[in-house]
Amino acid sequence: MFPYSLRINRLDGTPESLEAYRGQVLLVVNVASRCGLTPQYEGLVELYHSYRDRGLRVLGFPCNQFLGQEPGTPEEIAAFCRTTYGVDFPMFEKIEVNGEGRHPLYEVLCSVPDDEGAAGDVQWNFEKFLVSRGGDAIRRFRPTVEPTAPAIVEQLEAWL
Repeated sequence: MFPYSLRINRLDGTPESLEAYRGQVLLVVNVASRCGLTPQYEGLVELYHSYRDRGLRVLGFPCNQFLGQEPGTPEEIAAFCRTTYGVDFPMFEKIEVNGEGRHPLYEVLCSVPDDEGAAGDVQWNFEKFLVSRGGDAIRRFRPTVEPTAPAIVEQLEAWL
């Protein structure tokens, strides 16, 4: 079950409860600004704009655990995302998604298997987790799956 009771800061430092997203379909993504997959921000923004009126929320969680590809300050990350890709979906503070410092949100998400049945650690930046309106983490899409790939769009259409 999605951990709605968790509180986490937005990039601007404002604390927020994940309770604010109860009843929405969520696409939770660990992101990075200096990764070969960073252009996936374009697809995430496209999905958000296409489906937000139907209840989709994309939640971005910067992470610097993969070759230091998210080294910036919160202000730098926010400015890069906004000016380069027009990111206007919720972005949160930098967290760890693997290892001893794994954020409690990812303790829950990492138990979700991908389509091959593999759960566990996040493989890389831009791994995506789909959460139903009822709070069930229902699908995991590995980093190389583009946000606008048919597999994701079909799931969004089914759950929205």
